[in-house]
Amino acid sequence: MSLPLVNPEPETESSLDSGRAARAPRAPKLARRAEARAPTGADGALARTDYVSRVTYWTIHVAAIGALLWAIFGPGVSTTALVLLGVTFWARVFGITAGYHRYFAHKTYKTSRAFQLVLAALGASATQKGPLWWAGLHRRHHRYSDGPGDVHSPKDGFYYAHQGWIFDPRWNATPLELIPDFARYPELQWLNRHHYVPVAALAAACTLIGGFEGLIWGYCVSTTLLWHSTYSINSLAHLWGTRRYETPDTSRNNLLLALLTMGEGWHNNHHYYMASARQGFRWWEIDLSYYVLRGLAALGVVWDLREPPAAALAGNTRAAAAAVERRA
Repeated sequence: MSLPLVNPEPETESSLDSGRAARAPRAPKLARRAEARAPTGADGALARTDYVSRVTYWTIHVAAIGALLWAIFGPGVSTTALVLLGVTFWARVFGITAGYHRYFAHKTYKTSRAFQLVLAALGASATQKGPLWWAGLHRRHHRYSDGPGDVHSPKDGFYYAHQGWIFDPRWNATPLELIPDFARYPELQWLNRHHYVPVAALAAACTLIGGFEGLIWGYCVSTTLLWHSTYSINSLAHLWGTRRYETPDTSRNNLLLALLTMGEGWHNNHHYYMASARQGFRWWEIDLSYYVLRGLAALGVVWDLREPPAAALAGNTRAAAAAVERRA
């Protein structure tokens, strides 16, 4: 029996998906200065063993650095390992950008329930925890962007914004109150609790294909590069680049980061109109995630890709602001 289609509408205030340039009104259930919350059943057993996560995180880094040094000063690296590195990196970048971010956090397009699960599993294989945790905290980031209560603001220091926040106990628990639209799916709840399953499957596949070298390059090196590519949007994209729109945060557009993250570097565009599946507003703003989504739309896998207002595409920021307010 086929799975039903997913219709994320109607939108709710908690989705933070209105596309407004101004910060959304504060929800009464959310304290701006969050206190640490103990993980619940929605987070799985690993969330209660903080030392395991830390040891695993830094072990993967050490393995990646060791592999790079071995390749430079040792016998090099095989073609198979490099192919695994490229495939696992770019596929999982798409899982984070088009899946966790543009679909689960912002609902910028629609898809079937089956492909929704594919996106969730691909995102989970990036070793950035489950889809409900990731998207829920990202919605909080937009609500309080660069202000008190933000999950990862550079105003709390570059290191904190880049990766320090992931060790902050305030963000251990999945904020289910921010992601009720997707928390109603039992398969997503299961994956959120067992987000390590796609990770283990990927690591096993890399080992089967390329042996130990395949594991190191296809998983450890790839994951380390993927982590810091993702983190760069939280840190560098709020510090380095240009600002087309006067948003109330410090978001910036950066071509280099956009190329590295399949379009996420057009961050000022995104913070101005977060409801768009397209983050590169101009023709020359390369957005590989959007191009892949357009291809999937042509095949009928996804549909109803949401676009920014015409005024924003034309660069008329005053008219764009008016258009956004009329839509809200």
